Amino acid sequence: MYFQKLSLSSKKMKILSSAQLRQWDKYTIEHEPISSIDLMERASMAFCSAFMKRWQTDTPVMVFAGFGNNGGDALAISRILAQQEYQVETYLFNTGSKGLSNDCEMNRRKLMEQGIVKFVEVTAQFFPPKISEQTVVIDGLFGTGISRPLAGPFAAVVKYVNAAAKQIVSIDVPSGLMTENNDGNIKENIIRATHTFTFQCQKIAFLFPENQQFVGNVEVLDIGLLDTNQLFINSPYSILEKNEVVGLLKTRPRFAHKGTCGHALLVAGKKNMAGCAVLSAKACMRTGVGKLTIHTQEANRTILQLAVPEAILDVEPETRDKRTAITKSLSYVNSFSAVGIGPGIGTDENAFDILSHLFNESEAPLVLDADALNIIAAHPGLKSLIPPGSILTPHKGELARLLNSTDNSFEQLQLAMQFAQQQGIYIIAKDAYTAIITPEGIVHFNTIGNAGMATAGCGDVLTGIILSLLAQGYTSADASILGVYLHALSGDIAAEQLCEESLIASDIIDTLPQAFRRMKSPPPAPPKGRES
Repeated sequence: MYFQKLSLSSKKMKILSSAQLRQWDKYTIEHEPISSIDLMERASMAFCSAFMKRWQTDTPVMVFAGFGNNGGDALAISRILAQQEYQVETYLFNTGSKGLSNDCEMNRRKLMEQGIVKFVEVTAQFFPPKISEQTVVIDGLFGTGISRPLAGPFAAVVKYVNAAAKQIVSIDVPSGLMTENNDGNIKENIIRATHTFTFQCQKIAFLFPENQQFVGNVEVLDIGLLDTNQLFINSPYSILEKNEVVGLLKTRPRFAHKGTCGHALLVAGKKNMAGCAVLSAKACMRTGVGKLTIHTQEANRTILQLAVPEAILDVEPETRDKRTAITKSLSYVNSFSAVGIGPGIGTDENAFDILSHLFNESEAPLVLDADALNIIAAHPGLKSLIPPGSILTPHKGELARLLNSTDNSFEQLQLAMQFAQQQGIYIIAKDAYTAIITPEGIVHFNTIGNAGMATAGCGDVLTGIILSLLAQGYTSADASILGVYLHALSGDIAAEQLCEESLIASDIIDTLPQAFRRMKSPPPAPPKGRES
């Protein structure tokens, strides 16, 4: 079996809708040219290649195939695995009102002609087989084409497989899961895959936390669809790639000095929240800013002077009224290159006054995080005052409060895109797959980083990194993309050196230098010798 993969690295990794995916298949069939059955064979070979890397031939395989093209993939996979000496048992559910799709029917005939697979075609009542703990179930019931929840007999099959199988590998998409919005879907009627081998690109639903239980470990398989920019233009979603991020990194001038590397203002840390200010400040300094001033409360003076001696302190008086709320540094806010506000400032009147002042007076770009976002959510009138070009860094809960949205991630994303466009701002929606949303309504998903970063203070570190980049003259767009990537890469390096469970926020700051080095270093040369 020979399968020549076409490189995906030369084009931006877009995430397409179901309709666009069908267009992409059609375009390849018409312009390669290649028949639809041969393209199905190519996809099935790619699936089998990934499958055989993980499971040996002594693994029992049970395949559940639907009546459409996803079922056609499943039947082709059954035949290919059987040729490779896997013991395969296949169930084809030929219960559609229109019968099998053309390609599914053709693969049914091929499987029957091969004659080495235990094959059951279900046209009426289904008698569920016993699934052993060692059996790997391949789910090929439904693919990307569904638009409503599964019901009736197919829902019953899904529930049986979920209850009986320990290992489930879905072809392209877990059956029952819609590729975009699953609001209103029935969770019990969706396959809970342990692995999903998806074709050519990620599906947007795979990137949402509530769908992790269905997709398991996802691997994208290149099946050689032809590159055509025409099909990618209308998708607002893409995966952030290292090569595009590396291109944003500036070279530090030989004659640079602290005055030319930016002066950042960080508003952080009320009493008993000095740690937020420390983490943000250290991350800001470690990312290369020339000077940093921290506006904080008197209770934090000693802590910050000891923890971040490189920073300048701008301390609020211990007693204050509205006339003294704004300190000297805040009065001269436009002398700073960039301003970050939010980590640990609280949501009281004092914090509200400072945020309102910055909205009214600052011409420097703003990074808004944590309590700054909570203040805006509590005072919706502030939303329209957020200066264009500002960067907001909410986690899922903060985003829900800010947008008054439900927990549905697709709905949240749409509302965030609308808000970013209306206000001309950038929203960094923090999650396992952080989404960077631009004022143009474009969404870049970051796919690096790890679960060890789910620990207190990591968001404060990200704020400091982005603030530093803004102060050094990066645009809001570039600071958002580069900041998210650096933060995640540092987290991955820290997890390599420690482990996910032991990772704390300050570890990310400590590994920032290594993240910069990795980004600046050319990729290693391929080993010399015989080509594989």
